[in-house]
Amino acid sequence: MNDLVRLHTDLDEGDLEWLHLLVSEWQLLADLSFADLVLWLPTRDGTRYVSVAQMRPNTGPTSHQNDMVGHLVPRGRRPLLDAALDEGRIVREGDPEWREEVPVRVESIPVRRESRVLGVIARNTNLLTVRTPSRLELTYLQSASDLAQMIANGAFPFPGQQVGMDRAPRVGDGFIRLDAEGVVLYASPNALSAYHRLGLATDLVGLRLGPTTAELAPTRGPVDESLVKLASGWAPREAEIEGDECVIQLRAIPLKPRGERIGSLILLRDVTELRRRERELMTKDATIREIHHRVKNNLQTVAALLRLQARRIGAGGDNSARAALDEAVRRVGSIAIVHETLSHNLDERVEFDEIADRVLAMVAELSPGLVTTRRTGRFGVLDAETATPLSMVLTEVVQNAMEHAFEPGGRGTVEVAATRGEQPARRGGRLLVTVQDDGRGLPEGFDPRSSGNLGLQIVRTLVEGELEGRFDMERAPEGGTRVVLDLPLAPERRR
Repeated sequence: MNDLVRLHTDLDEGDLEWLHLLVSEWQLLADLSFADLVLWLPTRDGTRYVSVAQMRPNTGPTSHQNDMVGHLVPRGRRPLLDAALDEGRIVREGDPEWREEVPVRVESIPVRRESRVLGVIARNTNLLTVRTPSRLELTYLQSASDLAQMIANGAFPFPGQQVGMDRAPRVGDGFIRLDAEGVVLYASPNALSAYHRLGLATDLVGLRLGPTTAELAPTRGPVDESLVKLASGWAPREAEIEGDECVIQLRAIPLKPRGERIGSLILLRDVTELRRRERELMTKDATIREIHHRVKNNLQTVAALLRLQARRIGAGGDNSARAALDEAVRRVGSIAIVHETLSHNLDERVEFDEIADRVLAMVAELSPGLVTTRRTGRFGVLDAETATPLSMVLTEVVQNAMEHAFEPGGRGTVEVAATRGEQPARRGGRLLVTVQDDGRGLPEGFDPRSSGNLGLQIVRTLVEGELEGRFDMERAPEGGTRVVLDLPLAPERRR
């Protein structure tokens, strides 16, 4: 819609925001009208109309089988649009149109913002299944007429009250019509069932909904006056009522078709199961975070025990054994860093740049003040299944460079560069990691596929086995050694 409005019209950002508010609400109008809605705006030169949005009803058959968005119609071809735009009133005159052997009643509703008419909503009703309407249908149609008049007067939608169409109650979930005093004139079967679950033993019609709702809500202190006003429909608001065995979501829509409030609509739905699942997910997330926290604590305990064992070997002991224990401490520490990060997240994904920086700082303790480590580029967000082995690989490769690339007491730099592929996250991509030092380079005849210490064996196993990537180690053209990791990334999960 943004592109069409900016391409074809002179409407400003305030007008566009008003149209977005309208479109966020107009599923309600479509369902109450049993009709399709198409939003038409006059073009910049005033000679045509462009359709920028469309909505089909959930309560009846559609009259538009095809997508109408983006269509251009010359002014004069649809007289009802012209009359509604020029006169600023709802136009219902005219005989039904026939579209593919289907009679369609067409009405035009001007969309007003303050003193200006921005465009016109074409309301198209499929008349093929017309029959004597029920009490529910009559109430729907009357409510739709009131809302349409409010749109024509600029009183609907409500400023600052944008509603998410995927979370707000819909007409079919539960519908109540109140008079100006908050007395129930009509309640749909779903609405009545929801109130029965709250504990109501009688019919709703004839009751004052505000006090009735407050009485059914659990008593945990004084009666909530805001709840009484909400359920009485005095202002456009939303709330949830949590009973002993159910949770009901309410939304109030005051009706002011002529400027004064004549009543209100109350939309409601039973969200008990939804809230139960949300609580289960929250409990699951908290449990997962607690597990990561405990794993991190246990790994830190193991690392502490290994450090203690290394110190017990003493300066006069076996240096190779002590070095092996120090390497084990760093390997365990790299895994602990990942679990610590996961313990603070709501999902199994981590920002790996922070982990990489902590790994570099941990390994830099091997040569404090002599060898500098730095990171360039971004790893980005990675799954835990990738982050854990990658942290170990990074630890081994950087540690190997710190220990073997430089002369004892020599100075130098180890740089870690990360580059992510340009493919969309939903299709995955690749992560290219380069670890390069400016040391003395690889010895002659060194083959990383068959040579190397335990650390390089761990790297090959993790990269080619768990990460399903490629590992290469070579002399850098400008001197030193370069390690290249080419890793596939899993597609980003939809949440």
